Amino acid sequence: MRKIILFLIIIMLFGFIILFLINQDKTKLVNTKSSRVNVVAAENFWGNITSQIGGDYVSVTSIITDPSADPHLYESDAHDALAISNANIIIVNGLGYDNFMDKLLLASPNSNRSILKVEQVLNVTSDNTNPHLWYNTNRIAEVGLAIKNQLSIKDPQDEQFFTANLNKFIDSLKPILNTINQIKIKYPNAPVGYTERVPGYLLTNTNLNVVSPLGFASAIEEGNDPSPADTNAFEALISNHKIKVLIYNSQASSQATKHIRDLAEQSNIPVIGVTETLPLNEPNYQTWQLDQVNLLLTALGG
Repeated sequence: MRKIILFLIIIMLFGFIILFLINQDKTKLVNTKSSRVNVVAAENFWGNITSQIGGDYVSVTSIITDPSADPHLYESDAHDALAISNANIIIVNGLGYDNFMDKLLLASPNSNRSILKVEQVLNVTSDNTNPHLWYNTNRIAEVGLAIKNQLSIKDPQDEQFFTANLNKFIDSLKPILNTINQIKIKYPNAPVGYTERVPGYLLTNTNLNVVSPLGFASAIEEGNDPSPADTNAFEALISNHKIKVLIYNSQASSQATKHIRDLAEQSNIPVIGVTETLPLNEPNYQTWQLDQVNLLLTALGG
């Protein structure tokens, strides 16, 4: 009888030990999930790419997220400052596009924080360089790799996970790149116009010829009215059907750009609206860019 009681006591003790070990493992899992890498991206497209690569091991806050607002007019607030102060990694576009980030970073110095500047990753830092780097889909994989490397530094134990997600992301860019190549082959040097340089890298990669006045786009980007000469030149290109497609920045419009858009529509020239910020109805960066490049292909003639 004593042996049976002793045996039962041993079994109960063994059960308690097993339960204790299971609870310890659960605690470790909870702790691992709560220690995610905090990332702040100045723009939501960089934030979206980071989320795809980092998965559940990152917590991403994007500052510019409103696709209906002009990002050039953005003013930071206390919420942005708090996010910056808690961040392990900061991602900025650079080239003067998100200068508001400089003030936020100066107000919250942190020697343990990493800052990833896309302009440096792509080595495009000269004056008057087109800042809309996210439209250069041909080089987005390089940015993805830089993001993966930064995440791996902050969280080395999950590097394989980040690498696997990076490879998935790069693979998902293929439909965009294939469509770009299709346009390049089918419509080489076709004349197009734009109201701003937003899609500039896309048009270069597709080998389309931007014939609209550079001065018009420059003035719009700087918040100025285009000169009468540039406006007249743009109007003539449209009225005489010297461009096949007009690409219009639907996120930052003015009387001058609306006038050009309306004239193009009246002249039966296809108009494509592009945005500077990832729209709310797009699941990710890839679908956004693919939708826009498909619209361009269709506007050119399919």
